[in-house]
Amino acid sequence: MNKPIINVIIPAYNEADSIGKVIGDIPSIASEVIVVSNNSTDATKQMAESAGATVLSEEKKGYGYACLKGMAYIAKKTEAPDIIVFLDGDYSDYPEEMTAIVAPIIEQDVDFVVGARVDRFREKGSMTFPQKFGNALATNLMKLFFGSRFTDLGPFRAIKYEKLLALHMEDKTYGWTVEMQLKVLRQKLSYTEIPVHYRNRIGVSKVSGTVKGAIFAGVKILGWIFKYSFKK
Repeated sequence: MNKPIINVIIPAYNEADSIGKVIGDIPSIASEVIVVSNNSTDATKQMAESAGATVLSEEKKGYGYACLKGMAYIAKKTEAPDIIVFLDGDYSDYPEEMTAIVAPIIEQDVDFVVGARVDRFREKGSMTFPQKFGNALATNLMKLFFGSRFTDLGPFRAIKYEKLLALHMEDKTYGWTVEMQLKVLRQKLSYTEIPVHYRNRIGVSKVSGTVKGAIFAGVKILGWIFKYSFKK
């Protein structure tokens, strides 16, 4: 893949304090950075625009809704990208590691790459107990049912655009990441993980930072896993 066109999609809900830092650390290999303001009530939109991103608005709250909005925008382009990178807007990921995440796609023709938030690269307190428990449960169930090698549901990920379209993504909220990985497994796409650093996010998590969010996320994740476990 010679000089691929890389588009970045960043769902963002009230990330005015962090979104500029995220965009500023994205490597120049990205052709376009697309921030989807997911019904934000702060200055997320203005901060993202000031940092040079294309900003879309999605009033329906939900991580999946925001990702699908970004994909709908990309689908209207005259020249389709080669790779889509998904990245959170809270500055917990290290955007500069994008180069390492897309490398297996560019150099080895891998279809899908997850940035795995491994213990040795994780800042203390950056993942809550519900996050760690949910990740372990989900990835172990995927290993049990599908022989998966995934160790994380990390949101920092890259996928070939044509393969992403073939997944026919549906989830509108918390199940987006696990749905993608399950469909990668079902369609027998090639995949790998790249260890990435992870730090304490700026602001309060809208999912793991609340009991309601953690429960809803857990239900969504388990729902997708069991749906695909018994699907013929």
